[in-house]
Parts: sequence; structure tokens; C-alpha cells
Amino acid sequence: MKDVFIYDAIRSARTRAKANGGLHPLTPPELLKPLYQALAQRNQLDPVRVSEVILGCVTQYGEQAGNIAKTSALFAGWPNSVSGLTVHRFCSSSTDAIALAGLKVAAGQAEAVVAGGIEMMSRVPMLSDAARIFTDPAYALRHQMLLMGSGADLIATRIGASREDCDAVALKSQQRATLAQQERRFQSIIPIETPERVISKDECVRADMTAERLARLPAAFAELGAAGADQVQLARFTDLRAIEHVHTMGNSPAMCDAGALVLLGDTALGESLNIPPKARLVSSTAASGEPLEVVSGCVTATEALLADQNLRARDIDLFEIHEAFAATVVKTRQMLNIDDSCLNVNGGVIALGHPMGATGAIMTGTLIDELHRQQLSTGIVASSGAAGSGSALLLERC
Repeated sequence: MKDVFIYDAIRSARTRAKANGGLHPLTPPELLKPLYQALAQRNQLDPVRVSEVILGCVTQYGEQAGNIAKTSALFAGWPNSVSGLTVHRFCSSSTDAIALAGLKVAAGQAEAVVAGGIEMMSRVPMLSDAARIFTDPAYALRHQMLLMGSGADLIATRIGASREDCDAVALKSQQRATLAQQERRFQSIIPIETPERVISKDECVRADMTAERLARLPAAFAELGAAGADQVQLARFTDLRAIEHVHTMGNSPAMCDAGALVLLGDTALGESLNIPPKARLVSSTAASGEPLEVVSGCVTATEALLADQNLRARDIDLFEIHEAFAATVVKTRQMLNIDDSCLNVNGGVIALGHPMGATGAIMTGTLIDELHRQQLSTGIVASSGAAGSGSALLLERC
């Protein structure tokens, strides 16, 4: 097996998933095109050397349907010879795209692969594909499927995470993201020109957020629970008396638009391009836990990756863990005993935004930049999908 290196990781800014969001005027391929161009220019890369583009995308509907990995590469002017694969493991999709790309390089099937993700939630809203698994409650329950907020509230209930605990996670996410923006730590952002202006800054961060404002927000998923989700969860977990509805719009992920690309290759690629690798992809894994918790898979995947590599949390310098609702972060700390000083040090998707199919690739770039900024060695990226699924990557700074 060959060593696998990440030579570059770039992304757009994350903008609000609204009609007035900065990236909304662009179609998904129009957003990806300047990222393809920047990736090639920054690395003096002839795209003909790229075997495949692998992109994560959750809502493959409308403008995001039809294998956007292949069609976006064609739209960007890349050669017909570049294959395309669009993957969907819910919100861990781009983490899996990177893992798949790495496996292809490691196996010697490819010298260079571009992985990443896209989600334009202002143009293709979450659940707009009307999958029966989410629109038909009886059908969904036969498949052990619940919506994400219900799963997050179950996590909080099972681990005893209070509303105050969850709001504290959200506030820290906002504070850290604000500081990271002020100190210009997000070096992987590529400015994107729209018909209206150039977009180069994440829009969802709330620098003015306070504990008091968070405390005033109403529970977001109590009605969903009353409609049947609570009953299903309590039937499974008979030790619980009630589901505590502690998640609000303030301590849940912010929906947004963004795209991200990562260039992976073998040793020969870097030598021929005369570019140093930024990180080595040491290992990857996918794992699944309790489906009714929905979004705790990032914890399960991190546990599995550490066990596979015979490591403990204290052996890892930095963690980028998907803030798939605040209770997931609380569970991560409890289950993995991760010190807060090395967990999501630049904020997470609660503050910065969660473009579902692109989040894992964005977190990967953030982790690599932070490993270099602090001159640290190892890091883990982990993201949750739905139904308890999760994916994780172990990286080593070069």
C-alpha cells in the first residue's frame, strides 16, 4: 500500500442558506468551478493527471442531482477523462469522499484524486428530495429512522446533558469562531465572485451571541417529539421517563451554502509537481452506533479509529469533531475524555455553518491549517451521518 498525502485543501466561505446569502446567486457547479480552477493553479496541476473527482452531496436533487462530481468537473472545463463519483452518507459524505480517494491512491489505482463536497442549501433545501424515509413517519420508523433533532435530544437525555450544558457548547463555538475570524486563521478559503460581490468570509458566525440570548430561545424539537418521536425512543430505552428537549436553533448546526475540494496523491505526484504535502492520511474508518440517536456516529467512528490504530485520545493533538448538535459534543468529551483545549479550537458548525455534503472536507482543511499554525503533529476529523453512522480520518502533519 502506498502512502497517501493531502497536497491541498480549499473551500469557499460558508454563507447563509437564505436567498440573501452571499453564495445563493450561484448554482452548485458555478460555485465549484473557481475551486477547481484554484486547485489546479495553486499546485501547477494539469487536471489530466486527476483520475477521479469524488464529491459528497446529501440532497442530490434538482441542481445537485445527476452525479454532480462528474458534471461539475465538466462544467469547470476539466478533461473528459476525469471520472466522477458522488457519494452520500448523510452529513459525513465528504469525509467518506476523502477516505475513498485515499484508498484509491493507497491501492495504486490513482496517482491523484480530488475529493470534497458541495451543498447549496439555499437553492436545494434539506429534505427537498422528499425521501420517503423522512416524509412517511410509519415507513421511517420501520427503518429506525428519525430526524436529526430528535436524535440529538435523545443523546442529551441519555447522557444527562442539560440545556445549560448545550448552550455552553454553542457559546464557545461562537466565541472561538469569532476569534479565528479575527486572527484570519481560515487560510483555506478561496474568494468566490458572484454577480453581486466577492465572497470570502463565513457569514453564519454570531460574534454578539451571549448566554442570555441562547437561554431565551425555545426548544426546537418538542413538537417533533410529541408527534411520535419521543414515544419511539422511550419504547426503546425503558429506563428513561421522558425525553429532554434541550436543543434550540442556537445550539444546533447552522444551515449554509459551501463547497470544498481536497487534492490527494502519492509521493510521485508531489515530486513531479515540486510541491510539498500538507498532511499524510494515516487511516480512515466508518462506523455506526445507535440509530435512534441519529447524530452520534462521529463519537463511534472516533472510538473505532483510535482502537484500530492502538491510540488513546491523549495521543492526538487536535480534534475536529462535527458539532452535530451540542449534545454530541458533550458526549464526545464524556466518552473519549478529550480535553477541551484540543477540540474544535476554531469553533464548529454550530457557529460556522453546516453545508451537509461539504462539512467533512471543510473540517479537514481547517484541521490541517491548525496543525501547521500550532506546529502540532496529529489530528482526527470525525463527522456524523444519520441513523447513527459516522466517519473519521486520522491525519499527520507533514
